[in-house]
Amino acid sequence: MSWFTWQALACPLWLLTCAAAQGQAVSHPKPVIGGASGGGVIQKLNADMAQILAQVSPAVVQIRVAGFGLPEDGNRTEAAVVERQHSLGSGIIVDPSGFILTNEHVIHGAQRVRVMLPTIQGTKPSAPDSIRRRIFDAKVIGSQPDVDLALLKIEATDLPVLSLEKASLAEEGELVFAIGSPEGLTSSVTMGVVSAAERQVENAFPMAFIQTDAPINPGNSGGPLVNAEGSLLGINAFILTRSGGSEGLGFAIPAETVKFVYESLRKYGRVRRIEAGIIPQPITPELAAGLKLPRDWGVIIADVDPDGAAKAAGVEPGDIIDSFDGHPIYGLPGLMRSVFVHPIDQPVTLKLLHGEETYTLEILAKESTRPTDQLGELAMSDKGLVRRLGIIGADIDENIRKVMPHLRSDSGVMVGARIKDATSAETGLKAGDVIRSINQTQIDSLETLKKAVRALKPGDAVALQVERDGKLSYLSFEME
Repeated sequence: MSWFTWQALACPLWLLTCAAAQGQAVSHPKPVIGGASGGGVIQKLNADMAQILAQVSPAVVQIRVAGFGLPEDGNRTEAAVVERQHSLGSGIIVDPSGFILTNEHVIHGAQRVRVMLPTIQGTKPSAPDSIRRRIFDAKVIGSQPDVDLALLKIEATDLPVLSLEKASLAEEGELVFAIGSPEGLTSSVTMGVVSAAERQVENAFPMAFIQTDAPINPGNSGGPLVNAEGSLLGINAFILTRSGGSEGLGFAIPAETVKFVYESLRKYGRVRRIEAGIIPQPITPELAAGLKLPRDWGVIIADVDPDGAAKAAGVEPGDIIDSFDGHPIYGLPGLMRSVFVHPIDQPVTLKLLHGEETYTLEILAKESTRPTDQLGELAMSDKGLVRRLGIIGADIDENIRKVMPHLRSDSGVMVGARIKDATSAETGLKAGDVIRSINQTQIDSLETLKKAVRALKPGDAVALQVERDGKLSYLSFEME
C-alpha cells in the first residue's frame, strides 16, 4: 500500500453540482427488449440490469451529515481549528419500520444525521406520509468502528427493504453491481466483478473484505454491493487509490458480517461477540519447515489464554486450526470472520491438527470484554476531536471508569478512537490510552489538552506521557 491511500467513501456536499445531486427525480425509460432480431444476450443483460436497479434502488438512501472538520483551505498550521462541514454517504433500509445500515465513518462525530429517501416514481397523492416524505432526521442506534458499520433509525413505516435474510456469499468472478450516491448522484449504479471474495487489506487488521472492480467513488460509502439476483453481498466501505477516485480497487464488508452486526446493534445497541482465548498466526512455508508442520498454509495457534475456555478444553500452542464451526480455515481472514460472527450463546466447534492427529473440541467461549469496543461510543462527540493528534478524546468520567476500572487516576484524557487524517501527527496513540501530560504539562481535562496542542508549532518536539494497560510510558514525535 506504499503509494496507495485509503479513501473512505463519504462525500462533501459542496461537490453537488447538478439537479440529480439535489435529489430531483430522474425518470428511467423502460428497457426495450427484443427487436427485429428477436432479442439477444445484450438485450437480456440490459433488461436484467434495469430489473436489479428497480428492485434494489428503492431501499438505498442518501445520508447527509453535519459535523466538524478542517477548513477547506487546508491550512496545516491551523490544523486544530475545525469548522462546521457537511458530507454525505449512502445507506440501505433493512427493516420497513425505518432501520438503516451505513458505514460508521459516514456518521462518526456527526451532530446531525438526516436520511433522504429515493423518489418513488408514480407515487399517488394519497400514499402514506412515510412514503411521500423524503427527508428524515435519523437517530444513531449504535455503531461498531472495528468493522465500520452503524445502525440508524428514522420514524417511518412501510418502507422498501433490501433483505439481509436473502444475503449471499460472494464468489470470485461473480458479476456485481454497486448502488449509492457517488458525488451526491442518487441511485447511481455501476457494474463489475468480484476480484477476490476474501481479501485482507492490512496485515495489522485481519478482517476480510470483498474486493471488486465495480467503480465506486466518494458518496458510495454505506451503499450495497449486490449480485445478478439483486441479493446483498456486502456494504461498500472504501477504495485504494492514487488519484482520489475509483481505480478498480473497491472493498465491501461481507453480508455475513453485516447481518451479525445489525442483529447485535438492534438488540443490544452494541456488538456482543466472543473471545476465543487463542492467539492465531498465519503459517508460512518457513514456519512450517522450522516447526516440521504437516502443511505450509493455514493458521497455527501461537498462544492460549491460560485462564480461558480453550485452554481448559485442551487446546495447545502449536495446534493447527483445520476448521471453525465446520468452516474450513485456509487463512487468518477467514478465521477472524468466523470468530467475529459466532453467536455468544453457542459453543465453538474447533477441529485441530496436532502433529499427525486430528481432533475436535467444543469450547464455551466467553464474551469479549475489551474496553476499546465501547470507548469509541463514549467519545463520540465533535467536542472530543483533537485533529492534530489524530484522536477523538474524552474526559474521564463515571462511564469511562466503568469500562476501565483499573485506571491509576481520574486525571488525563482518554483516547476513544483514532482518526485517519493526513494532517495529523504520527503519534503512536491507540484507543484506550490515557494522555497524562504533554511536554511536562499535566493534562487534567480535554480543554487543557487542546490548549497545549494549540500552542505547538509545526516541527516542535512532543513528548506525551501515556498510561496504557496500567503502565506509564512516553510517546515522542514531531508536530505536523
